[in-house]
Amino acid sequence: MRVLNFGSLNIDYVYSLDHIVAPGETITSRGLEVFPGGKGLNQSVALARAGAEVCHAGMVGEDGGMLLDVCRQAGVDVGRVRTAGTRTGNAIIQVSAKGQNSIVLYPGANRAITREYADGVLADFGPGDLLLLQNEVNLVDYLIDRAHERGMTIALNPSPFDERMLACDLRKVDIFLLNEVEGAQISGREDPLEILPEMLSRFPGSRIVLTLGKSGVLYGEGETRLSHGVYDVPVVDTTAAGDTFTGFFLAAALGGETVAEALRLASVASSLAVSKKGASSSIPTIEEVRAARLPLSK
Repeated sequence: MRVLNFGSLNIDYVYSLDHIVAPGETITSRGLEVFPGGKGLNQSVALARAGAEVCHAGMVGEDGGMLLDVCRQAGVDVGRVRTAGTRTGNAIIQVSAKGQNSIVLYPGANRAITREYADGVLADFGPGDLLLLQNEVNLVDYLIDRAHERGMTIALNPSPFDERMLACDLRKVDIFLLNEVEGAQISGREDPLEILPEMLSRFPGSRIVLTLGKSGVLYGEGETRLSHGVYDVPVVDTTAAGDTFTGFFLAAALGGETVAEALRLASVASSLAVSKKGASSSIPTIEEVRAARLPLSK
C-alpha cells in the first residue's frame, strides 16, 4: 500500500527560552535555530524512516528548496510537490527550558492548493492506497471527499483543529490519529476516558488512535481496545512527537505488524524524538527504534 501524504511543508524558526512568553511579556531568546518542519513534512519523514513508501504532495514557495532536499534524503517522493507564488509556510516555535513548546503558524504556500492540482495528484492513486491528511493545508474537506470517491483509505490527524475541520465529512475518515485536545474538540467530551468511546460511537467504522501525553495512548476499533504507556526519557523538545508517532504507527500497521506492536514502535519512536532538538531532524530511523531499550514510565 502506497501512502500519499497531502500535507504542509514549513520552515521552523525555533527560539530557545527560559519559559513560554506570557501575554504582554517581552523576553530575550537564548538562541535561534532554523529547521525543516510542518506536520506534513514531519509525518512524511517519519513514514519514510519507518520503512513506508510515501509520496508527498503540497506547495512550497521559491524559498522552499531546502525542505524538498530533506524529504528526498529521507526517501520521500516529492515529485508531486509544486511551487506557489508566495513564500513557504513557516512556524515560530518557542521551546522552554523544560522542553515544552508554543507554536505560531504562517500558512503561506500551504494554503495555495487548488482543486485542479488536488485532482491531478489523486488521479495517480486509488483503492489500496492511503491518504494521510493534517489541517495545515487548505481543501482538506475536498481531499477527503475525492479520496473517498476513489476508494482510498483515509487517515486524518485533525491538527490544528479549527472551524475548517467542521466542514469535513469525518464519517469518511478510516483512521483518526489525534491527541486528547483534538479528541475533546471533536467528541465534546473532556475526560480522556470518555473521548475514545464517544469517537467510536460517532464513527463506528473508524479506527481511533488517541494519544494522551504522559498517560500514553489508547486505541479503539469495533470491540477492540488497546493501550500503551510512555517511556522514561529526558525531554528536550516535544515539537515532532505526535508526527513521529503518526508516521511510525501507520508504517508499522501498513507493514503487517499487529496493532499492539505498531503502538509500541510508535511510542518508542516518539520517545526518541523528544530527546533531541528540532522537528524532522529529531525523528529516528526504524533501525534505531528497534534497537532502543527504553524503560516504561511507572
